Amino acid sequence: MKVTVEVDCTPLEARQFLGLPDVTGLNEKLMEEMQARTTANLSMLTPDELVKNWTAFGVGAQEQFMKLMTRAADMGASTSRAK
Repeated sequence: MKVTVEVDCTPLEARQFLGLPDVTGLNEKLMEEMQARTTANLSMLTPDELVKNWTAFGVGAQEQFMKLMTRAADMGASTSRAK
């Protein structure tokens, strides 16, 4: 035997019927906070800020990164030759 029940109600009505708390205020606060943080972080994505952040580590970090990439490429080449 198979029984199908279809309930036509809004999410608010369903929460009230099931006795769940109304989280509308909490949701609005959370969305405001997320929007404020997103807006603040968007200023970090301007080209000027990106260049400042990338060059803040100096030449030493760039050299270390190049060494890391070279080693990774060498390891990839050596494993492909071993096959």
